[in-house]
Amino acid sequence: MHIGTTLTNYIIETQRKLPEATGEFSGLLNDISVACKRISDLVNKGDLVGMLGSAESQNVQGETQKKLDVVTDEIFVEALAHNGHIAGLVTEEMEEIYQLPASAPRGRYLLLCDPLDGSSNIDVNVSVGTIFSIVRAPEGRDDPSTEDFLQPGTEQIAAGYCLYGPSTLLVLAVKGQGVQMFTLDRDFGEFILTHQDIQIPEDTKEFAINMSNQRHWEAPVRRYVDECLAGKEGPREKDFNMRWVASMVAEVHRILCRGGVFMYPLDEKIKAKGQNGRLRLMYEANPMSMVIEQAGGAATTGRQRILDLQPEGIHQRAPVVLGSKNEVEHITHYHSEA
Repeated sequence: MHIGTTLTNYIIETQRKLPEATGEFSGLLNDISVACKRISDLVNKGDLVGMLGSAESQNVQGETQKKLDVVTDEIFVEALAHNGHIAGLVTEEMEEIYQLPASAPRGRYLLLCDPLDGSSNIDVNVSVGTIFSIVRAPEGRDDPSTEDFLQPGTEQIAAGYCLYGPSTLLVLAVKGQGVQMFTLDRDFGEFILTHQDIQIPEDTKEFAINMSNQRHWEAPVRRYVDECLAGKEGPREKDFNMRWVASMVAEVHRILCRGGVFMYPLDEKIKAKGQNGRLRLMYEANPMSMVIEQAGGAATTGRQRILDLQPEGIHQRAPVVLGSKNEVEHITHYHSEA
């Protein structure tokens, strides 16, 4: 029986193309895949193992945590802290960066992740996922500082996500190596390569935005959506479909598979809270922007390329417009005219 290319096989082959890569990189990706497999199992079992519902606590952003938010955060720490592949990590659920135990070996990389994106959907059985970003750790320092994590998205070595849906899919973007998709074969517990060198169509007839915020939108976003809704009779001269899952992993995965544009723009409601955006730059916007760009798409704040942003804090927020290249450029052009 043909097994196919496993994630481990792919990582080894990729390392041969990267002179600076070491066994630590393949080890780190393996650690991430182990964590994702464990999370996939818990998501799949749900209430059978008491994993649904609220944890009756809040994260650093003041958001109510689900039980799985807390548990998945612990899974990532357990899977990565003692293997010598990272020098430090931070997640969306943590107030500060996680310093490895003094006895733990240090690696060459830093990991940033959202262990369970879209967790508000978990109780209604809608797809959720894990998002991760890998950057280099500073040399000669056992305990990296917060500033060491504050690297622009262009410095990411790899990024990706794991989608927990009807099947469990791991999507990986290694810098300069395109985007690959792996499907978890539960029969023998391995991620198998199922889609290579994914490319997003440059044009689309599909957009995703939370329409309940329409009254708060800035003029460029309102203009764009109004033109989409006008269909064939409007200035775009084609009909558009609208989607909204409220799970960034699910939204991005759909775009990766068939094109589209996803928007969580800056609006008056967000400004009134003193925030610069809704989504987290380090755990969501940066890694997803790397995936989208390497698949031939584009990702901006509406005003500038997301990967060029210089982070100022580990929990910094940013507006996000990403997906099919021509459509993202269309929206960004409207912002430049405003």
